Amino acid sequence: MSNYSKADIIRMVEEEDVEFIRLQFTDMFGTLKNVAITSSQLEKALNNECMFDGSSIEGFVRIEESDMYLHPDLDTFTIFPWRPQQGKVARIICDVYGTDQKPFEGDPRYILKKVIKEAADMGYQFDVGPECEFFLFHQDDEGQPTTISHERAGYFDLGPVDLGENARRDMVLTLEDMGFEIEASHHEAAPAQHEIDFRYDEALKTADNIMTFKLAVKTIAKRHGLFASFMPKPKYGINGSGMHINMSLFKDGKNIFADESDELGLSQETYYFIGGIMKHMKGMSVITNPLVNSYKRLVPGYEAPIYIAWSATNRSPLIRIPASRGAGTRVELRCPDPAANPYLALAVCLAAGLDGIRNQMTPPESVTENVFEMRLSKKNQLGIESLPADLGEAIHEFEADTYIQEVLGAHITEKYMEAKKAEWADYRSQVTQWEIENYLYKI
Repeated sequence: MSNYSKADIIRMVEEEDVEFIRLQFTDMFGTLKNVAITSSQLEKALNNECMFDGSSIEGFVRIEESDMYLHPDLDTFTIFPWRPQQGKVARIICDVYGTDQKPFEGDPRYILKKVIKEAADMGYQFDVGPECEFFLFHQDDEGQPTTISHERAGYFDLGPVDLGENARRDMVLTLEDMGFEIEASHHEAAPAQHEIDFRYDEALKTADNIMTFKLAVKTIAKRHGLFASFMPKPKYGINGSGMHINMSLFKDGKNIFADESDELGLSQETYYFIGGIMKHMKGMSVITNPLVNSYKRLVPGYEAPIYIAWSATNRSPLIRIPASRGAGTRVELRCPDPAANPYLALAVCLAAGLDGIRNQMTPPESVTENVFEMRLSKKNQLGIESLPADLGEAIHEFEADTYIQEVLGAHITEKYMEAKKAEWADYRSQVTQWEIENYLYKI
């Protein structure tokens, strides 16, 4: 990671002819926001004097206490390669502070930083590698997104069958221009579905990268006349989009998840970490899978995990241990989707794992057979439970997990629950086309 000073930022802005700087931050639901300033206001912003109206951001503060400040994280400075080369546009990701000059409890980035510090106090560094999937759809005549695609490609297909190949290539090149190390990109299982994988990093940097990744992908897609959607399940009958999270803990530069003496090559901390994730998974689901639509992906038949189990040999359980060992040993959580706020998702994953280590939560035996094809009696015998079936159940499980609530803090817990309960109530009151087609004619 770069270690920029204020003088470095000012010098780069002058040398690179940067005219606009976007001060970015993320709201409670994972939506990227920004305040744009010209280069003449840069020094003021770097002195943490840039103010904005927090009451205009859902889940932030009331109108009576609306003034908030943006504190730029200097190491996140980057120039957008897709903007004009004269009068360039750059961005800096910011932390949100109140008028008391204390971090705002409703800032998701602050929540992740708090949990990272807890890990650091235990001697750990949390590294994360995400696998972000998305769809490329056509736009209508007004430039609005549709779910239409003329493509019929599948897993690992290439052009000319893969109609999004050129757009995906430009996305990769753009991301590399922004400092990403792209490890792989390919067509995914469903028509018009794609995946671009970038290298793991420390958790805060990874969460920042996920937000930047989504912005870059959407921007480049639009240049190709396409719309990039990170909606978990935009179409019935095909695979949805996930955001698998690969996690490792390092201590004194060594991956503590690795242990050559163990049968599976895993340390005792790894087992405890898995145990913590499994214990809190139901309560975390409203964070890792935050939408009504998220639970349309988590159904049988489309490769997405449903059952709370783990394995080092197959992909059907919730948690998988990929084959790589030694420095590459990691725990892969397969249920999160790209609609999740990455700061909150990584915060609850790390916190759950640390809870498992602190309290030595030994997970059940690993599952070696396909859980999707396992008889119900066998699942009951092994004590394999299911993820919440819908957003309403996820809300209920969150309210029962006081530990996850404490991780998020009182402000986000209250505001997030208000919003999710309203979303669920609104969804439940809808009359869908499926209901009309199945009930109207026969009742």
